[in-house]
Amino acid sequence: MNFKNCSIEVNSSFCPNCGHPTSIKRIDGHYIIHEIEHVLHFERGILYTIRELVTRPGQNIRNYLLENRSRLVKPIIFIIVTSLIYTLIIRFFRIEDEYINFEGLDKSAIGKILKWIQANYGYASILTGIFIAIWLKVFFKKYGYNFFEMLVMLCFAQGISMLIFAVFALGEGILHFKLLNAAGIVGMIYLVWSIGNFFLS
Repeated sequence: MNFKNCSIEVNSSFCPNCGHPTSIKRIDGHYIIHEIEHVLHFERGILYTIRELVTRPGQNIRNYLLENRSRLVKPIIFIIVTSLIYTLIIRFFRIEDEYINFEGLDKSAIGKILKWIQANYGYASILTGIFIAIWLKVFFKKYGYNFFEMLVMLCFAQGISMLIFAVFALGEGILHFKLLNAAGIVGMIYLVWSIGNFFLS
């Protein structure tokens, strides 16, 4: 038979040209459970990545950039997943309505931008990271990291900041105390500490 990916004739279970299997199993419940376990797996999964970035962010991010990219979750996936966790928590408890008020800005460009940011935290974090990475490249030029390495570092640091916001939002939703203002302070302290730890440790 002809293999669809490479358009060559194949007589075995794997394509000799690209190594892909000639037929794949259909997606079922077992496949979905396996994928979720793969993302949450403690060794090289999101829980392991969180633990390592909370305890030693600078060392682990430098290790990811320069030595071993298989230990941590990919940075873009990490920031999107952590932003999704935060978004689900604030939507479930309807927390953000109390903090963000777009009155008078509904029809303006700024109001539309703010609403988009509120609906797309993961992408907004990446865009913010691009802006910050440009300035970090300017101020920390002597360290020799390129723009994309700075962006990866920021994806990891901002992802943990999102989780800090998520924990405080969960606490606010359960305890009914205003905690998100404190989350902003703690998140900013972590962000500054992790960036400093990356460059100076």
